[in-house]
Amino acid sequence: MRHETVTDILLPKFDCTRLDRLMDDAGLDVILATSRHNVQYLLGGYRCFFFESIEAIGTSRYLPILVYPKARPEDALYIGSVMEKAARERGCLWTPYCAPEGWGSMDAIAIAIAHLNKLGHPPERIGIEAGFLPADAKDTLAAGFEGAAIIDAHRTLELLRAIKTPEELALVRGASDGVVDAMVATFAAVRVGMTKHEIVEQLRREQFARGIDFNFCQIAVGASFDRVPSDQVLQPGDVVSLDSGANLKGYVGDLCRMGVAGDPDPELADILAEIDQVQQAARGAVRAGIAGRELIAAGDAAVKASLHSSLIDFTVHGLGLVNHEAPRLAHGRPLPYPADDAQLPLEAGMVISVETSVRHPTRGFIKLEDTLVVTSDGSEAFGDHARGWNRIPG
Repeated sequence: MRHETVTDILLPKFDCTRLDRLMDDAGLDVILATSRHNVQYLLGGYRCFFFESIEAIGTSRYLPILVYPKARPEDALYIGSVMEKAARERGCLWTPYCAPEGWGSMDAIAIAIAHLNKLGHPPERIGIEAGFLPADAKDTLAAGFEGAAIIDAHRTLELLRAIKTPEELALVRGASDGVVDAMVATFAAVRVGMTKHEIVEQLRREQFARGIDFNFCQIAVGASFDRVPSDQVLQPGDVVSLDSGANLKGYVGDLCRMGVAGDPDPELADILAEIDQVQQAARGAVRAGIAGRELIAAGDAAVKASLHSSLIDFTVHGLGLVNHEAPRLAHGRPLPYPADDAQLPLEAGMVISVETSVRHPTRGFIKLEDTLVVTSDGSEAFGDHARGWNRIPG
């Protein structure tokens, strides 16, 4: 059965002590979390049913805010929409103060400012999510606390989420298993003559039928490296790369599997085997306590030894409520964020994605992407099936 509204508390409350320590490290007095993923995390899994897929309304936008003063969870405030009064009445919100009464960004930030002023000493260093706070709200916040430093708290909140609880890992597993199961069903349903658009729509339906919400699908067909859904038609003998993300209650599964319209020939078998050698080299290095850079080094060494080394792209990235979150281990592979965690030891409960692809000039785009949770003595893979060539009938 699908969970349609996601208004129940699904997960244990976050570790306040860990957040307080991270705020100390960043020199923050208070955090105003405004991204939907961080608000969900801080509220223990709660999301407003009305704004699951949209955020614009009227002349403004939905702006959930969770106000957390350092070491004072008793003064935490959640600011939501008028649509969330029932959630407050049902006890879905743990924060001692709740204000589900706003309609837009200016309403929400005005309530946050008033609450902080009531707490006594005005904050001197306010943490915000710079990429997720509208300009009108940020300007109003700065005017309300003219002497305060406004600091991006993205890294603080990212590190808070980096180690997953067993309940979170169950959601990542469910999303990952669902993505691969949907891919297997899609390969079985695809026929020569279908367009990339039609294949992606089939995958979308298969994911929905398994209780997960479709995020994206990068699809390559034939010898093309173009991974955008289009009217390109599947021909006999073409390879099909399905690189798809979906989520279960916000937690992401992101994997890639390969199909072929017919039987894979020896060349295709060899290419995928080389890709898997790189994957297994990196996967074999995963365990708690190892520096993240060592995973990258293990994969890079396998790439260097490959016959197709000049055609291979390899990376490892974190995964959770956000695709490409901490631990961040590689710079510019492919996103231009810093490898802030490359020198740090991996910790049990972190989730990573390992991905290797070949851009072959005649066979096309061939890739594997796997999801693993770090354990004390190694790793556990989620959705770890259908990693060979999946045959498209007919």
